[in-house]
Amino acid sequence: MIGIEAAATFLIAGIASLFMAWAIGAGSSGSTPFAPAVGANAISVLRAGLVVGVLGFLGAVLQGANVTEAVGTELIGGVTLTATAAIVALVVAATLVAVGVFSGYPIATAFTVTGAVVGVGLALGGDPAWAKYTEILALWILTPFVGGGVAYGTVKLLDAEWLDERRVTAGLAGVVGAVLANVGFAVLGPAGEDGSIAETLAASVSLPSAAGIDLGVPAATLGVALLAAGLLGADLRRDFVGGQRRFLLVMGGLVAFSAGGSQVGLAIGPLVPLFDGSGVPLWALLFGGGFGLLLGSWTGAPRMIKAIAQDYASMGPRRSIAALIPSFAIAQTAVAFGIPVSFNEIIVSAIVGAGYAAGQAGVSRRKMGYTVLAWVGSLALALALGFGIFSVAELIFA
Repeated sequence: MIGIEAAATFLIAGIASLFMAWAIGAGSSGSTPFAPAVGANAISVLRAGLVVGVLGFLGAVLQGANVTEAVGTELIGGVTLTATAAIVALVVAATLVAVGVFSGYPIATAFTVTGAVVGVGLALGGDPAWAKYTEILALWILTPFVGGGVAYGTVKLLDAEWLDERRVTAGLAGVVGAVLANVGFAVLGPAGEDGSIAETLAASVSLPSAAGIDLGVPAATLGVALLAAGLLGADLRRDFVGGQRRFLLVMGGLVAFSAGGSQVGLAIGPLVPLFDGSGVPLWALLFGGGFGLLLGSWTGAPRMIKAIAQDYASMGPRRSIAALIPSFAIAQTAVAFGIPVSFNEIIVSAIVGAGYAAGQAGVSRRKMGYTVLAWVGSLALALALGFGIFSVAELIFA
């Protein structure tokens, strides 16, 4: 039997986790993926909110395990997060995110959650997980350069007069198809592991090896890439403008799915140690976190989508496509390595890169500077608050 005090503790932790999931779904991960398609009049605001919620939920359930386990168990060494520590971390992160939402400051969820979990972990007497921090910082630092650089290069390719835009766009669909073929899904792998479309196809068709290398996965990847490029190429030949809009919808769906997989761990990761050994499977936590994302997307995202879509409408389909392609790839990289990443950072970097490529260098450097300071500040503040509040709580309730 679970005592009243323990039940209340779990309830508070669950509410804090659900609020965090709602905030994520209502914020960047719920509003950004389909904003380009809304700006291009390819889908209505309300329908976009409904679709992004469902896809985010599916991404959370099918891909959320890696980041969830990393946030819950890999950010601090030598100790296990207690119920009080998890509550403090979630409340600190959720409060900072709420302040950002209502004040208009760009508070990054990944930065606040990571900082808060590390803060309470250190207050517990844990050891810094330097190897994991190196992975996280590497991705956080590379994201603006990779995301912005890829978006910049993509716009330049699409705008090049000496290239056929239809063929370039179809080629980009092929690249997206190749990435998608190697994305891990929980339903395709053995128990407790992920499996990719390419691996599944390779296992069903026996191909000879060359120089000791199994050709099945590369061949399957190439096949999926050619199929994606061929389908979009045929669509663009029939109706170029309509084909662009449909490609935007597909990219929006892939980004929404990736957002669910990469962001749900920020909401439910601190709960993992609490339920370890309780008999509650990880998929049940992922289901609950995905439900929170779904609620956030359905109730809070439409207004944000409408606001962001105005910016995307001025970008046009080319730049929107260019911004979503690296966003999809970076989010999937974070999922594969189990790294908590800021979706705001991914999207903002890609948008800025696409904007510069189009010759609109009017992006405010001052605003970008404040944004970066807000990201770094939210990490430091969450770490300090997590450490301080938990330390005080331990003294009071010891």
